[in-house]
Amino acid sequence: MAKLSQLARETDRAFHQKNTAHKVRASFSRRTFLLTGFGSAMGAGLAFGFARQARAGIVLPPLPAGAQLPAADTLFEPTIWCTIAPDGEVTVNIVRAEMGQHVGTALARIIADEMDADWNRVRIDYVNTEKRFAGQYVTGGSWSVWATWDLFRQAGAAARYLLVQEAARLLGTTPEACRVNDGIVVGPNGSLTFGQIVSHAADNATLLKKSLTPQEMAALPLKTPQQRTLIGRPVAALDIPPKVTGHAVYGCDVHFDDMVYARPKLPPTRYGARVRRVDDSQSRKVPGYERFIVLDDPTNEVQGWVVVIAKSWPAAKLATDLLKVEWTPTPAQEVSEADLLVRARKLHEDPRSGTNIYDDPGVGKAFDTAEETFSQTYTTAPVAHFTLEPVNATARLHEGIWEIHTGNQWQSLILPTLAKAAGVPQDQVRMITYYLGGGFGRRLNGDYAVPALLASKALGGRPVKLMLARNDDMAFDSIRSPSFQSISCALDYQNKGIRAMRYDVVAGWPTLAAAPAFMAEGMGGKKYDPFALSGADHWYDVGPFHLRAICNDLANQTFRPGWLRAVSAGWTPWALESYIDEAADQLDQDPVAFRLAMLDGKGRNAGSAPNAIGGAHRQAAVLQRLAELINWPDVQDTLPSDTGIGIATTFGQERNMPTWTAGAAQVHVNQTTGQITCQKIWLVVDAGTIVDPDGARAQIEGGALWGLSMALFEGTEIVHGTIAARNLNNYTPLRMGDDPEIEIVFMDNTYKPMGLGEPGVTVVAPAIGNAIYNASGFRLRHLPMRPQDILTAQKQGA
Repeated sequence: MAKLSQLARETDRAFHQKNTAHKVRASFSRRTFLLTGFGSAMGAGLAFGFARQARAGIVLPPLPAGAQLPAADTLFEPTIWCTIAPDGEVTVNIVRAEMGQHVGTALARIIADEMDADWNRVRIDYVNTEKRFAGQYVTGGSWSVWATWDLFRQAGAAARYLLVQEAARLLGTTPEACRVNDGIVVGPNGSLTFGQIVSHAADNATLLKKSLTPQEMAALPLKTPQQRTLIGRPVAALDIPPKVTGHAVYGCDVHFDDMVYARPKLPPTRYGARVRRVDDSQSRKVPGYERFIVLDDPTNEVQGWVVVIAKSWPAAKLATDLLKVEWTPTPAQEVSEADLLVRARKLHEDPRSGTNIYDDPGVGKAFDTAEETFSQTYTTAPVAHFTLEPVNATARLHEGIWEIHTGNQWQSLILPTLAKAAGVPQDQVRMITYYLGGGFGRRLNGDYAVPALLASKALGGRPVKLMLARNDDMAFDSIRSPSFQSISCALDYQNKGIRAMRYDVVAGWPTLAAAPAFMAEGMGGKKYDPFALSGADHWYDVGPFHLRAICNDLANQTFRPGWLRAVSAGWTPWALESYIDEAADQLDQDPVAFRLAMLDGKGRNAGSAPNAIGGAHRQAAVLQRLAELINWPDVQDTLPSDTGIGIATTFGQERNMPTWTAGAAQVHVNQTTGQITCQKIWLVVDAGTIVDPDGARAQIEGGALWGLSMALFEGTEIVHGTIAARNLNNYTPLRMGDDPEIEIVFMDNTYKPMGLGEPGVTVVAPAIGNAIYNASGFRLRHLPMRPQDILTAQKQGA
């Protein structure tokens, strides 16, 4: 047990150091099982598995005359992204949020590989907000590895270069005569570890004060793929031990001795509510209840909120339930799911609405002269994030600085809002970073930190931990918007292909709601939300193509659309790949051959460096590999009755950073009950260089399960301006018993690494939809696809 505890402390020292600095006490009572019974049983194995390797001592050369040792705590910081300590420990600074995707391990590999560090001496520090990292704090869009790759390779090369320069000076040789391996610089007459080099920097004019300009860093030689020792290799994940032992600190673990608890009483809708009257007569009967606060919010993030303050969370929870609040009615309370669909259809029918992304010459002529046109519409229900850890934040005023203790995915976005809420300059607000108990895009929006700060402000800066119960979390969620998509093609029966395509995507726009500065520009200078369209801007050659993005303004006025894992790429491939299968059926074409013929890599689909080298040809390659993997099309003849396999392919996440993905699903449909069972999923992924193989597989697997959840189980409905489902009694994500077998294949190449957090989601729903058709003969065009939909289709003869 002692070894296990020591291991956890060492591995997670970053969190414990920052918590000590801020006098935060984390309560681990809910993890007692891990730290006692389970920990005792597993301690020896864990300590053995994660212990660092011992190294034989290396004799240092004598110090030059007059040289002095630096202070023991002196760190060498070649760039802001890493430090090397005198004991040889390499710390990599991580600005990305850790929410189960092992991002720290992946990013630390990049810098450690390039500097030839000893992986057993590498640790990670999830840094708090600081001016030097400004603008870097965002974890979403599957960007982390992709956006950090070049930066961290250069940073690692800079560290290696400076360490070799200093080692050569100490060893009395030239840098060219030295080589580096596993944290040791070896010269002709001796060797030095990184720690020894730092310890023996002769004076402040040498190593510890050296730095490189951006131009010098860019000129440094980088390793070839063949020279890499950590990237793509199996190594121990650095974040696993604290999670296993229960020492990982999440936002909900934060505690201060003089802290109070808060829970909100939410208005009936997100926007427009105003408090008329509050009655706390019943709340006052709860032991520990202190007061309520009607929040005065200059940011308008939490309109009409009343927050209950109590000495404990149970007291805050019960007192909030008993609090009676009367609000002014809002127009949003009259909005239903049906209203949103009616509005979407009306916007789709109006040629003046929305923003054109593509409008190729010849679309109209192709449709006017077509032998036949073929049109379909597809819809999706709202989806909630339902993170395991409901959103929470702890705020206090400490030494003139507003501290926000929470887990968040985009600190750079919410910091200005928090400063506005506090009424102070932004440099007087600091976010303290913790592990996230689930993000999935929900914590890109830091709106939940605002009421914590406002409550603390109302109490004179006293520490306030604001927590949302599950039903609060669901009601306040920035949900994935319901969507409506219309696809039409002019078909060419003679050449068995598509002559032209029109594609409209209508949904609420999350970027418009939360980060309008990041809206993209379409044709004619009109703005649109790229995260409400990605996936529709496909790589198929369909002749002249007209693509339009349309904001469902009623959705944005009713609730706050949010980014949810895969964002629009979670619904656009559902429509497009279902439609492509339907079009292939219309033209009597094999669906795989039909797709491959359109992935010809011509024109705008040719791809470009450095992110989309190969273009549509790489998407064709993953599809061909998938066909070989499942033995398409012969596999269909080997399946039992009421069982089918469907395929799909896409490029999530974005056209400028495509992760080419092809997927297949094997599905059984019970024709009596309508029950749909996904038996197996195959995924072939080309994400370029795979930095962290284990993490990559986990990401794709987790994404596929989420895609399955949204395809067959997960979804709710807008009723009276908000979602109807508030807990697991009426919100039904995937259960463990419904997990299928999953087979994942990564294409082997050395291209720049792309994202892996979301692409696993994208192809699952259309593959399942196409499999349902092959198993039952019924086309379903709404997500989620549930047993009742099969029974309804049977009655209608669809």
